[in-house]
Amino acid sequence: MKSRLFALALCALLLPAAHADQPATDAKRPLLWKVSDADNAVYLLGSFHLLREEDYPLPAEVDRAFDDSASLLFEIDPAAMTAPESVAVMQKYMAYDNGETLSTVLPKATLARLSTLVSAGGGSVQALEHSEPWAVNLGLVLGVTRAMGFRPELGLDRTLMARAAAAGKPTAGLETVDDQMKAMDTVPHTEQAQELEEFLADPQKAVREMSDMHAWWRAGDVARLDSRMRAEMARKTPESYRLLDVARNQAWLPQVEKRLTDSRKDNTLVVVGALHLLGSDGLVEQLRAKGYKVERICDACAAD
Repeated sequence: MKSRLFALALCALLLPAAHADQPATDAKRPLLWKVSDADNAVYLLGSFHLLREEDYPLPAEVDRAFDDSASLLFEIDPAAMTAPESVAVMQKYMAYDNGETLSTVLPKATLARLSTLVSAGGGSVQALEHSEPWAVNLGLVLGVTRAMGFRPELGLDRTLMARAAAAGKPTAGLETVDDQMKAMDTVPHTEQAQELEEFLADPQKAVREMSDMHAWWRAGDVARLDSRMRAEMARKTPESYRLLDVARNQAWLPQVEKRLTDSRKDNTLVVVGALHLLGSDGLVEQLRAKGYKVERICDACAAD
């Protein structure tokens, strides 16, 4: 579920925020790499889309990369993040339009667990009938993150979007809201139901996993994030992994590489979910394989 929690978290950037408090770990090692050719550089920064006030200030390495970059690239254009029509796009993909309903696609045991959980909160599972399983899972994940104090407006993406706007630095997106929602929506129902069932079987597990992911991200622990997020997702839900990670990385790679080959000779800071930088399918290794110079930027890592 850890990998799915991280993938779903980006959708929360388009939805209302959360509140509460929970202590964070002390370590701060950014997931930051510098990719260079002869005259340009691209910084790749692995984001956590939902953060808390305790996660700031950012590590000095991130500030330096921001200052050294003439422009920034995000998963979605900042202008689209605040556009009213973006929520409408999300709602379109979250609902069935082919006559199916939640009760016709979920196993009876999963539907019963969901009904029990929703009823305990004063709701009704009938109100969710026209929502797809991934959308229901998103709502449950958001409930967990709210209780833990994670807020989308404090996420690394939104923070750097605001900083870029204040500094007058151009920004752009690697994909549209429609692209991202389509990727979520095309995940097979079997894998959507599998993830939902895993959440419903032990909701507290999601709390523990979110805490673990956040701690690993703060510590810049590439090995654990890769083995416990990317590799686990590839093993347990291979089609989700292909659609949400591999295919999107492949679509983004030419856009990132164009920033390296651009004749303007300006550096770019690319901010994407940490999952997209990990493993052989990640942007870091794909650019390394193309012959570019790649180096991890992490002051504290040198002392380890």
